[in-house]
Amino acid sequence: MTNLPSQARVVIIGGGVIGCSVAYHLTKLGWSDVLLLERKQLTSGTTWHAAGLIGQLRASFNMTRLAKYTAELYDGLEAETGIAIGYHKNGSLAVALSDQRFEEMRRSAAMAGTFGLEAHVLTPAECLERYPLLSPEGIVGGVFLPTDGQADPANIALGLAKGARQRGATILENIKVTAITRREGRVTGVQTEQGQVEAEYVVNCAGMWGREVGRMAGVDVPLQACEHFYIVTEPIADLPRGLPVLRVPDECAYYKEDAGKILLGAFEPNAKPWGVDGSPEDFCFDQLPEDFEHFEPILERAVKRFPLLETAGIHTFFNGPESFTPDDRYLLGEAPNLRNFFVAAGFNSIGIQSGGGAGKALAEWMEAGEPPMDLSDVDIRRMQPFQANKRYLVTRAREALGLLYADHFPYRQFESARGVRTSVLHERLAARGACFGESSGWERANWFLPPDSAARGERAEYAYSWGRQNWFEHAAAEHRAVREGVGLFDMSSFAKFRVEGPDAEAVLQLVSAADVAVPVGRCVYSQWLNPSGGIEADLTVTRLSETAFLVVTSGGAQTRDFAWLRRHLPEEARCVVTDVSAAETVISVMGPKARDVLQPLTPQSLSNEAFPFGTAQSIEIGMGLARAHRLSYVGELGWEIYVTTDMARHVFDAIVESGEAHGLRPCGMHALDSCRIEKGYRHFGHDISGEDHVLEAGLGFAVKVDKPRSAFGGFVGRDAVLRRREQGLSHRLLQFRLTDPQPLLYHNEPILQDGKAVGRITSGNYGHWLGGAIGLGYVPCRSDESVEEMLSRSYSINVAGDVWPAEVSARAMYDPTSARMRV
Repeated sequence: MTNLPSQARVVIIGGGVIGCSVAYHLTKLGWSDVLLLERKQLTSGTTWHAAGLIGQLRASFNMTRLAKYTAELYDGLEAETGIAIGYHKNGSLAVALSDQRFEEMRRSAAMAGTFGLEAHVLTPAECLERYPLLSPEGIVGGVFLPTDGQADPANIALGLAKGARQRGATILENIKVTAITRREGRVTGVQTEQGQVEAEYVVNCAGMWGREVGRMAGVDVPLQACEHFYIVTEPIADLPRGLPVLRVPDECAYYKEDAGKILLGAFEPNAKPWGVDGSPEDFCFDQLPEDFEHFEPILERAVKRFPLLETAGIHTFFNGPESFTPDDRYLLGEAPNLRNFFVAAGFNSIGIQSGGGAGKALAEWMEAGEPPMDLSDVDIRRMQPFQANKRYLVTRAREALGLLYADHFPYRQFESARGVRTSVLHERLAARGACFGESSGWERANWFLPPDSAARGERAEYAYSWGRQNWFEHAAAEHRAVREGVGLFDMSSFAKFRVEGPDAEAVLQLVSAADVAVPVGRCVYSQWLNPSGGIEADLTVTRLSETAFLVVTSGGAQTRDFAWLRRHLPEEARCVVTDVSAAETVISVMGPKARDVLQPLTPQSLSNEAFPFGTAQSIEIGMGLARAHRLSYVGELGWEIYVTTDMARHVFDAIVESGEAHGLRPCGMHALDSCRIEKGYRHFGHDISGEDHVLEAGLGFAVKVDKPRSAFGGFVGRDAVLRRREQGLSHRLLQFRLTDPQPLLYHNEPILQDGKAVGRITSGNYGHWLGGAIGLGYVPCRSDESVEEMLSRSYSINVAGDVWPAEVSARAMYDPTSARMRV
């Protein structure tokens, strides 16, 4: 019987590399009462059979920061703990077999520079110099990262565990957690086969058992195990030692030289989910049955790419399970519905290269009570409850594994597990040629195929590329319709929360930076800030009555923002918050002719005097009832029509019929985004986040520091806003337009000021009205530097290695006075 303590400050469930890393980093922060429980033996789940690749370049700045830290940590771990982890900084080489893939790699290499990561774009000949054993057939180019490497996965975890023990952590094996205890919305400990442990914090690092552990706590942890295959050859005579890790994503393969052998692994397009009914309880250092037929297509291509394999014997054919999430990004952070229950799981085969950074970030989050940086890429609050559905996970997992090495084209959509969340207008949009994309499970019309194009045999489906995709001109026409005439958007995916009760106003004053103590019918644009002044939510608040408000935010932020609101609801507040997102359809009618379309449908006056901008009114429309909000995310005159789902189709049909005389055009999310970026409107998750100060984001106009304090105190973040106003800004969010109309911006392209890289594009799209690619991005500034001084400098943008001149503005380049919305 193990001497199990009866209490601990934190219980970590799972002894793989992630759990050991969390324990290691908590103890580095001074947490001594740390208890890690492993159901079997350390590393016995996924860690022990990982490939041990240490790559650093990820899809975003902060994910790369965490991966870089991981590499730095492993570089010194052996010296710290005495455990040999076999870390070799031999670099990595990725080769492209198509122009499109090479474009992606060149964009990534340019991005790496803004992340402080060395990356070299190589010609085919230079690729062969780095890796002379390659067949040159089809190679277009490549990218070499000299500071990447490889290591022994199990010993990394054991090294982290030893480091944690040296600083006081208790790590116990062969103790299975059977239940998680909680009270009043907060975790209180765990129940094990050997007794109960009371704890202030519990961390779910259970790997492929993470979903089941989450269910013990009533927390959705959407991940699914899949079979992952690799082979290890017999020793190969004269095989050079220290070869870089090689990735050939167009052939779904990666190669690692280790002790004179080659490990060949794959991320095949059609994966095999495993443990559909849950990962087996007795799994411990187990292998799954061989499936050579499944792996054979990968091996056939590999033999041609790496001719030495043709005569090499296979020492090991390995098949082991790894866990994958619905969007190929891991799950990190505090559960949205249970205080002090944290998750670090679902690492999509990059657990070793992410382990150090993820453990550090989570430990700092637990210590400070808020994330140490913008972790929205992996924040568990991005997930929707339905995504933990078993059938959904199994269906999506078949695709998700292979997408790790697929072309990461802009706007690429998942093809599996679709159609789960649809607007009641879905079929009507489909009949009008909608091509749907998926966001947080919502099917949304991204663009429309015009009838004349359909008559020529075109189809409403994506043809991906890094250039102008097949929908580009269709979205441009939608964009022009919104600017010149009138467009219709289905915005039903908005998240909508009712906040009601005698203290509803006081609660919203506490969380909102803007002043929401407004008359009934007023709409207020606001941010919810964290104590550092960073932006946790970007939304509108509409007063429906003296005691009722409607909060509207993006569908992708639904779980996150609802959790934030509930967390900041004072216990004594006489207030109830309710998620009513599915109760109302939202039809946005936007453009100079919006009033001409809507006025014949309602007896209420839509004149500027009777219905001014920033207000909401209940109206009759057609033969139905709705609530109209006069707001705009595209920078034009328009209304958002909120109508209950039972009347939504009728109202939609009435609007379409009225719009025929005015050229009403159905519009999708691509046109919405291109219009908003011309107007300089920020996009949460790209341009603004919890790490971006509201003043540096240019949103100070929405912050009312002098508003009366609510019954529950001053608004969250107020002190940080006052401090920054006194200290001055260190960055400003600016708008850029490429003067050449050909290049396209997406995000993360380096921004050059007077020829020197100083920042990166946070979001980009094409400005069809302004005639060039538009991007937003932060540029550093002195605290005493004026906007005029910043704008007087020369700016350019690096797109896949080519530098393009750019105009710059601190105000919206399109209609900077917002006159068009207010007519």
